[in-house]
Amino acid sequence: MERYRSCVFWWGAFFVSAVVPDHSRVGGMVPGIFKLTMLCKFCDVQPSSCNGTGTCQANCSITSICPDPDEVCVAIWRRNEGNYTVETMCHLPSKPLYGLRLENYNSTTCNMKEQESNTGPIYMCSCREEECNENLVFHHSMGPGTIETPMVSVILVSLLPLLVLAVLVAAFFYWYRIQQRRKVNEWEKKKPLKRKGPKGALDCSDACAIMMDDDRSDSSSTHANSLNHNTEPLPLELDLQVGKGRFAEVYKAKLRQSSSEQFQTVAVKIFPYEEYASWKNEKDIFSDIDLKHENVLHFLTAEDRKAEKQYWLITAYHPRGNLQEYLTHHLISWEDLQRLGGSLARGVAHLHSDHTPCGRPKVPIVHRDLKSSNILVKNDFTCCLCDFGLGLRLDNSLSVDDLANSGQVGTARYMAPEVLESRINLENIESFKQTDVYSMALVLWEMTSRCNAIGEVKDYEPPFGSKVREHPCVESMKDNVLRDRGRPEIPNGWTKHPVRGQEGVQITAPHYSSAQVHAGHNR
Repeated sequence: MERYRSCVFWWGAFFVSAVVPDHSRVGGMVPGIFKLTMLCKFCDVQPSSCNGTGTCQANCSITSICPDPDEVCVAIWRRNEGNYTVETMCHLPSKPLYGLRLENYNSTTCNMKEQESNTGPIYMCSCREEECNENLVFHHSMGPGTIETPMVSVILVSLLPLLVLAVLVAAFFYWYRIQQRRKVNEWEKKKPLKRKGPKGALDCSDACAIMMDDDRSDSSSTHANSLNHNTEPLPLELDLQVGKGRFAEVYKAKLRQSSSEQFQTVAVKIFPYEEYASWKNEKDIFSDIDLKHENVLHFLTAEDRKAEKQYWLITAYHPRGNLQEYLTHHLISWEDLQRLGGSLARGVAHLHSDHTPCGRPKVPIVHRDLKSSNILVKNDFTCCLCDFGLGLRLDNSLSVDDLANSGQVGTARYMAPEVLESRINLENIESFKQTDVYSMALVLWEMTSRCNAIGEVKDYEPPFGSKVREHPCVESMKDNVLRDRGRPEIPNGWTKHPVRGQEGVQITAPHYSSAQVHAGHNR
């Protein structure tokens, strides 16, 4: 598997071999390129019984090897209306987390400290010891001017009647609000769901256009996954249409909390009833718990909305949009190129892998429609993959006939030569993975073409640019790629970039049919 991960990234970087600056950064996701030394608990936001006093357990069942040797263990404790959550992870002290810098991260114990983050008040600790973020230590001390115990008792006895009265008033108010909210929910269920937003929405080449409000919106997924989706739809209010593709439309939406006015921003992908097959395929792939990865779009749930005669997929929401739209309107720096390219390769490697980062076996998945409009840009300038409507699970139970019946699918501009020729080796499932690697390499070319560190930067254009039509058909791409041996242009500035001489980058690849064709092999 280590060899495969390495091959996925280095061959995918074929187009940018001239400008890769740092083995440890671009290859950070490949086991074996650098020494991993820290083990930390690594769980998303999850409910906790820890009440913020004394010493508590994070109760995280996942231990992860931190990819960077400088990363330390971090734990974050939150309290929201009497509910407690804990989040554990690896993190670089040099980078802010929720807008805060890590403090006292060389400690061997995880000592909680209250801080004000960009998401509200939290308790956060960091430490440099294996799995040290499992035990959370809360220190509470009295400030200056401590009141003596007898005086405290007198004050408490004097205020007791007022406290009792305040509790009764608060309890009555809370009961009243719950009753009002219940009536409003019952009324809203009876009325049709309204869609807001202009009709002239962004016309993306696929329906995953823009997702996720925040890279740390796991609080919304925690709320969603606690509901019984089989009996009751989520309390969603559609807001703005942000994407429209061949099979579905995407809306930004508000997911209301059950007992308050608060809401979480999510994305809703809506399929008409006639597109059931596409919805079901994407739902089945997203439902695989082993698919979860930081570079794969976070899935909340799927719903059959019989009243609207629609199928819904509810996912996280990213306001930066898809990679194609972002590259069209923005230039990227050398550091952005490293983050975007490296995270893309990590996401593809996770899809193709036959085991999770924790070592648990998983079924490899091929995307089969990998392109820049099916990749989202997160707030931290990393990528995550989306739109698995054409994805295929490479289960061992699949026969050659099953694979043959999967058809010639994808977007013609990004199809590997063997897909265009319908000559995939059905006897070897690695052949399907190689077609994803070819498509990923074209996306890496798109990224590099908009990087301001490699010389003159032209306006954005997709691979093969104006050599083919805006939406070329398969026959047109066969003429360009197979007959004319056409490939995206590699400017001289890329090969002469000073980083090439400094780093001495070398690219090796296994026997990939896509690689051979792309290098000019005469098939």
